[in-house]
Amino acid sequence: MPPLILASASPRRRELLRQIGVRFHCRPVDLCEALRPRESARHYVTRLAQEKALAGLAREDGAAVVLGADTCVTMAEQILTKPVDERDAVAMLMRLSGRRHRVLTAVALAAKGRIEVCCVDTEVEFIELDEARCRHYWRTGEPRDKAGGYGIQGLGAVFVKAIEGSYSAVVGLPLMQTAAMLQRFDIPIWQPDGTLTNQLAEDAEDG
Repeated sequence: MPPLILASASPRRRELLRQIGVRFHCRPVDLCEALRPRESARHYVTRLAQEKALAGLAREDGAAVVLGADTCVTMAEQILTKPVDERDAVAMLMRLSGRRHRVLTAVALAAKGRIEVCCVDTEVEFIELDEARCRHYWRTGEPRDKAGGYGIQGLGAVFVKAIEGSYSAVVGLPLMQTAAMLQRFDIPIWQPDGTLTNQLAEDAEDG
């Protein structure tokens, strides 16, 4: 059984892999994540997932399998990144207020001479928000490292009126698709005794 490397420091992706009993080592990669001119959201997340997986694989010796992933929030074809400050976060949340938006998550698995990629599209609908509530939410600290300015798995769950698609993809990994891909690379799910993460990755910021 080849070892699995998670090329991300995201605590949410670690928890999702643990949830389905996958053993892995966490070894984040550092890449430029700038959007290219005229690049679509789907191409953007798919490209970054592949680049992360391939960058991680380039550091490994032997028969490792490397998982890279990326998530973005889009509204009217515009990518909503992580808010830079309170003003940006409030504007972002007010834009999502009472409307539907899309969350795209791409997953790539790379091994020597082989790569597989999938991209999952989920629709999320928000309740109506006001600026005071958005400011209060910002001051909890949760939105600071979140694409789109909210975390569906945390305090931001109260903003979500409806979801169509994969909840786990909005969190960071579409588990049904990821599990199927892992098994095609001979990485088993439902393993006992937890995972093989290292403490440095446990303490890292989201990546």
